[in-house]
Amino acid sequence: MTDAFILGAAVWPDEQPSPALKRRVLHGAALYHAGEASRLICCGGVGKHAPSEAEVMARLLRAQGVPEAALVLEDRSTSTRENIAFGLEVSDARGPILLITDGYHAPRACATARALGVQARASCPQHKPRPRTYLREGAAWLKFLWWRGLRR
Repeated sequence: MTDAFILGAAVWPDEQPSPALKRRVLHGAALYHAGEASRLICCGGVGKHAPSEAEVMARLLRAQGVPEAALVLEDRSTSTRENIAFGLEVSDARGPILLITDGYHAPRACATARALGVQARASCPQHKPRPRTYLREGAAWLKFLWWRGLRR
């Protein structure tokens, strides 16, 4: 079994998960219950609204019957790179990891993991993103490529 990193997404007012956050967490719970992940690493710090993305994830996972012993919270990160880097710090994973994120985000998330020196594969919930999502992701790829270029 493997550690699965649930990558962060926004927390909305009144401590409510954004649709992306909820979608990723429910997918993570399903993978845990199916025996495809031994632990769920909840990745995400405090964004525009408190509490941390990791804490909101953990609440949802507990409500889905995931035991406390299977949860690890990483509550400092504010980007995909930090989600993975800081997640690795709190995980004992040294081999391939499983990234739970949306399909449009998965290629960049896996590339980020590789750039950080760990092999990863993604598991994504069903979702049809809006066109503006691809514009935002395109800008994020440019940032990734700039960061990756600095590391060479």
